Amino acid sequence: MSHELIRAEALRVALPDTTRKRPFRRAPLISILHGVDFHIRAGEAVGIVGESGSGKTTLGRALLRLLEPTGGRVLFEGQDITHANEAALRPLRARMTMIFQNPLSALNPRRTIAASVAAPLVARGEAGNVRQKVLRALDRSGLPARFAGRYPHQLSGGQRQRVGIARAIVTEPAFILADEIVSGLDVSTQAQILDLLRELRRDMGLALAFITHDLSVVRVLCERVVVMHQGRIVEEGPCADLFATPRAAYTRRLLAAIPLPELDEGWLDAEAEDAAEQG
Repeated sequence: MSHELIRAEALRVALPDTTRKRPFRRAPLISILHGVDFHIRAGEAVGIVGESGSGKTTLGRALLRLLEPTGGRVLFEGQDITHANEAALRPLRARMTMIFQNPLSALNPRRTIAASVAAPLVARGEAGNVRQKVLRALDRSGLPARFAGRYPHQLSGGQRQRVGIARAIVTEPAFILADEIVSGLDVSTQAQILDLLRELRRDMGLALAFITHDLSVVRVLCERVVVMHQGRIVEEGPCADLFATPRAAYTRRLLAAIPLPELDEGWLDAEAEDAAEQG
């Protein structure tokens, strides 16, 4: 069995509630995550699913320490990084990377594709073989070398997302967080990106956290799925088990919202079951 790569223990995150900010006063904090326990093993693909506002993106960003937790802790390869400063995190940034939802806003419009993909290497102070590594990452992501000199506006949405993937893998990471990366793509392009991620996982031994609201996407990519609701994990387990016998009424409601013909939706009466669980 593969070793544990990343773990969250009783993880809590609170963020400023900007809707209630008053002049000359700090915005009050609102709790987003409420004591989440979560782990990913090396080479494992885990889906993190839930509706908007469920806390799934906050969990992902806290795992990468793009947000600092207000409680609990985060461990990466056994190292506690919960409150590590940027100097301590810098060596780890090459090992854990992120693919963003909107590649157009994530890419600098004034930079060539090569410069964008090379940015993580430059930030680490690498000088040798940068071009070779960039071209290798583009090739792995399904983009020809001639794209290196182009700019983001010259690419399609699917091509831009491949650039985002190339930038994420150029440092040969162990863990990638993918946040809703196929939600803005057409169905055929979604399938191509998912196939690419499967190939990269196999060839590079990547661990993947795939954040999405779409359980049908998780089903074709991930071995395990975590269902979040209101900042808590309400259910988790192997994909096959969760799709066959979901335990939580909230999970059944998510499944019923997705057109999956092979699922029997007759067991779903979410409102009645929610009332029964609360009563």
